[in-house]
Parts: sequence; structure tokens; C-alpha cells
Amino acid sequence: MIRSELIQKIADENPHLYQRDVERIVNTVFDEVTEAMARGDRVELRGFGAFSVKQRDARTGRNPRTGETVHVEEKHVPFFKTGKLLRDRLNGKE
Repeated sequence: MIRSELIQKIADENPHLYQRDVERIVNTVFDEVTEAMARGDRVELRGFGAFSVKQRDARTGRNPRTGETVHVEEKHVPFFKTGKLLRDRLNGKE
């Protein structure tokens, strides 16, 4: 599912809301999650999962095309850990 499909589904299920308002709500939620993660905060959606940021240390890598060693700088990457309800539902336990 992509963002526009999510917006359309929410708008269809809530006919009292204008589509532009639903779009604004969805964009605000995503922007807030992004901003919180950019600050290094953890975002937890109970039953769904938790978004956090992990730091990957600098290391020496290898260019697969040439075999040459290259320096890879440290970086921060997003990490998602599923919640118990989501994990159970995916495994057919609910």
C-alpha cells in the first residue's frame, strides 16, 4: 500500500471528512514520525510496532566491482521492530 492508497481508504471509510483533510492528517502523522526520528527519539505505535534510529559505526568496506577497499563513514539508519499484535496477526494467531 502506498500513501495515496492509504489516504483514499481512510477517505472512503470516513465520508464525513474531505479528502484534502485526510491527506493533511496522514502527511502530518508521517512528518511527525520523521521529525521525531530525526531528533533521535523513538516512536511507538502500540500493537503495531516501534520506529527508532540505530547508529552504524564507520568501517572499511569493499567495492564489489573493483575489489578496492573503501572507507564507509558512520551513519544513522531507521529501524522498525514489530509489535506483538502485528506479529501475531501475520503468523495467523488472531
